[in-house]
Amino acid sequence: MAATVVRYLRSVGSPTSAAAAPDPLPGGALPRPDLRAVRDDERAPVGPAEFRAVLGNFASGVTVITAPAGDGTGGPAGFACQSFASLSLDPPLVTFMVARTSTTWPRIARAGVFCVNILGAGQGALCRSFAVSGADKFAGVSHRPAPATGSPLLAAVPAWIDCRIHAVHTGGDHLIVVGRVEALGAAGEGDPLLFHQGRFGRFTP
Repeated sequence: MAATVVRYLRSVGSPTSAAAAPDPLPGGALPRPDLRAVRDDERAPVGPAEFRAVLGNFASGVTVITAPAGDGTGGPAGFACQSFASLSLDPPLVTFMVARTSTTWPRIARAGVFCVNILGAGQGALCRSFAVSGADKFAGVSHRPAPATGSPLLAAVPAWIDCRIHAVHTGGDHLIVVGRVEALGAAGEGDPLLFHQGRFGRFTP
């Protein structure tokens, strides 16, 4: 998977290692390690079931990461993502994590851009539709192009963040994708969709 990501990022002109060409964005970027496979000493001394059970106690918001259709891709790309966070104010950066085995990520990497759609409390069904592999995830889903990148901005989401891929780092069996924010917006109303211990919920003050 790492080699695939390197090829895609090179095809859109993004550097993939510290030895690559300087970052084209204003201010540049810190050196980054080469993408590589997971080493044995990176594997945690705990089982996957225990790991999921304990980490499931951390409640998070839920997003859908989308990217515009590219040549020969057959349509836009998107997947449900729980592992999203803000990263930096100056420059404005956000990050999300994606499994190396994801079939959607290579299409996002090829596009070089993405939109983070932050889901609201009533959008659990929308999240589930984007969590299914191999389906037409955009069937019946209303969206419009995000202003900076043209990535799908889903209708009725409480907030959205339109980004260009800034860097990609390794994180065990996942990739850590850093995006530079080009545009964003929020409706300023509505409760967030929360995920806790394998279930959706809502914020109760």
